Amino acid sequence: MIPVRRSLLQGGAAVGALMLAPTWLRAQTNAPASSSPPERRFSPQVGPWRTFEVTTRVDLADPVGATRIWLPVPSLNTDWQRSLESRYNSNGKSHMGSDGVEGARMLFTEFADGVKPFVEITSRVQTRNRSTEWNAPAVPAFAREDAATLSHYTRSTHLLPTGGIVRTTALKATQGAKTDAQKARAIYDWVVVNAWREPKVRGCGEGDIKTMLETGNLGGKCADINALFVGLCRAVGVPARDVYGLRLAPSAFGYKELSGNPAGLKGAQHCRAEVYLQAHGWVAMDPADVAKVMRLETAEWIKKTDHPVVAPVNQHLFGGWEGNWLAWNTAHDVQLPGAKEGRLGFLMYPVAETSEGRIDSYAPDSFKYTITSREITG
Repeated sequence: MIPVRRSLLQGGAAVGALMLAPTWLRAQTNAPASSSPPERRFSPQVGPWRTFEVTTRVDLADPVGATRIWLPVPSLNTDWQRSLESRYNSNGKSHMGSDGVEGARMLFTEFADGVKPFVEITSRVQTRNRSTEWNAPAVPAFAREDAATLSHYTRSTHLLPTGGIVRTTALKATQGAKTDAQKARAIYDWVVVNAWREPKVRGCGEGDIKTMLETGNLGGKCADINALFVGLCRAVGVPARDVYGLRLAPSAFGYKELSGNPAGLKGAQHCRAEVYLQAHGWVAMDPADVAKVMRLETAEWIKKTDHPVVAPVNQHLFGGWEGNWLAWNTAHDVQLPGAKEGRLGFLMYPVAETSEGRIDSYAPDSFKYTITSREITG
C-alpha cells in the first residue's frame, strides 16, 4: 500500500537527481567561513518553446498474480505547455485511460499471471517559462474561466478540506486582504514563512493538510507545501489547484535544487500550484520551491527570505516558474481505471498493483522504474 504521509525513509532521506553545484558555490568551497554568496539571478520570462521527449519504463521482476501498471501521461495544453504524442511498448495489454474528472491521462497496462511485466512510454511535450505581467490589462470577460470550473477548484477533497482548521488558518492568514490577488499574496507569504522543507519525508509527501495544521508539523515536500497553499486559497474562496509534474533539465539560473538530471529523473517529480485571479487568469505559484532553496541550496539552512540566494526565487515564484518542467495533470482524488485499491490523492508517480495489493511507489527495491528525458533542438 502507499505509505501514510508522515512516514520517513528507512536508512536515509530521499535524494533527487543531483546536479553540479553552481559556479559561485564550487568556487567558494575553500573560501573563509565569513564569505557570503553573491546575489543570485532568478527571473523566468516567457520565451521560446522547448521540446522534450520523456521516457518512463517499469520492470517488475517477481510480481504475484496478475499485475496492473499505470503511468502518468502529460495531459495539459495551455499557453505554457503543449502535450503532444505518446508511443508505448509492453508485453501486456495497454491502452490510454483517464481519471474521468479532470482529464488526467495515463497509460494503463494489464499483465496475466506468470508474465514478467515491462512497459515503456515515451511522450513528447513542449514547455516554456511563465511570468505574470501584473500591470497588464485585465483578462476580458469572454476569456475567463466559467463559473462551474472555478467552483470545481474551490471544492474540498479528501486531502484538501476547506473547513475547520483549514478555513480558520486561511482567514487568519488573509486578515485585512480584500481582493483575490491580496489573499493569494498573503497565503503565499504565510506558507513561505511557516512551512519548511523536510528532506526525510518520503517521495513528494502526501498533501494531508488537515493533519499538518492539526499537529503543527508544517514540514514536508512539494505535495505538502503547495497543497497547503492550494487548500488555504480554496478555503477563502480563491480557486486554486496543484499541478503534478516532473523536472526535466538543469535550471538556466544555476540553482541545483530547481534542476533535473535528464539521464535519470527518478526522484525528480515535483508538484507546483496555480491560483485563479480574476484580472490575470491562472497564475503560477510555487512556495514549495522557495522552501527547498532555503533548506537545501546551500550548506546552511537559510531562514530569511531576503537572503540573496532566496530573495529572487521568493519574488519570481509568485507568478512564474521556469519551463524546465512538465505537468502531468491537476487531478485530486484520482480513481485509476481498473484498480482494485482505492483512490490516490494524486497521480505523479508510476503505480502498480498485484494480487497482493498496491506496490509502494516509493520503494526502489520492490518497484523498479526509470525516467529519462531528451531535449530536441533544431
